[in-house]
Amino acid sequence: MDLLLILTYTALCVAIFKIFRIPLNKWTVPTAVLGGIVIIGALIFTMNYNHPYSEVARSYFVSVPVIPVVTGQVIDVPVKGNQPLEKGDILFRIDPLPFDNKLKSVEAQLVQAKGDLSRVSELIRKGFGTRRELDVATARVDDLQAQQNIAQFELDNTVVRAPSKGFVTHVSLRPGMMASRLPLRPSMVFVPDEAYYFTAWMRQNSLLRLTSGDEAEVAFDGIPGKVFKGEVKSVISVIGEGQIQPSGTLISFTGSPPPGRVPVTIEITDPEFAQYKQLMPGGAYGQAALYSKHFHHVAVMRKILLRMAAWMNYIFPFH
Repeated sequence: MDLLLILTYTALCVAIFKIFRIPLNKWTVPTAVLGGIVIIGALIFTMNYNHPYSEVARSYFVSVPVIPVVTGQVIDVPVKGNQPLEKGDILFRIDPLPFDNKLKSVEAQLVQAKGDLSRVSELIRKGFGTRRELDVATARVDDLQAQQNIAQFELDNTVVRAPSKGFVTHVSLRPGMMASRLPLRPSMVFVPDEAYYFTAWMRQNSLLRLTSGDEAEVAFDGIPGKVFKGEVKSVISVIGEGQIQPSGTLISFTGSPPPGRVPVTIEITDPEFAQYKQLMPGGAYGQAALYSKHFHHVAVMRKILLRMAAWMNYIFPFH
């Protein structure tokens, strides 16, 4: 855009000099050059401040780590990668034999405990038992019933199911592997069927012009030549580079992270985007421009720049 403005200004100056026959001397030429620097510089600075742009924007999606409730050996993985699933569809099965045996053991003990409770109750009715023996027998029955519920819960969860509508990607789990309930080792990654979140990372210099509801435009690298209209949904009030967690290390200058950028969530409202939505994978990269209500006419420059960048996506030197 700066080159386009310079060429336009140069052509205008040449036309003025020719039409009005202005002589070329040490006063007219420097005046024209300095005037161009001031005018073009003012336009560019006004555009950058009031209509911010980010060359770093990306669509984000939520992934759910699939962690089984119990630890055991996998015996079946019927799910296929990247295929649509409904809530409750089976992802994989863990060998239920150990959990079934545990449940049977608890149930056998529970039968014995209930018999003991019945006999103690009969003895107390005849005047030969004590209150303490009844309390012990009752507590034993209650404890075994709780263990039975837990054993049944673990047995039911040997079949791991889809938590919602979505799909599983990168299925590397195989029968014979161990599935662990430790959160550090998910067995699969489940992606819910929900809208992606497009976030543009804006420079902190533009904070005064980042307002929810403002008009926005987005250009994806994967869709060259296309620019989609949108709206600023929210301006997140915290930056990841500023977060701290309890530790034994003091904050120091040498350990300070870079300034960071302000995350701005953009909702794409362009109806034309619907036909391209399926082509865009989660995590698609792009560029974004926001248009504030200040100096609205200068936004034309930013729109031209964004469309030029979108057409440049057709050109890449890789083979």
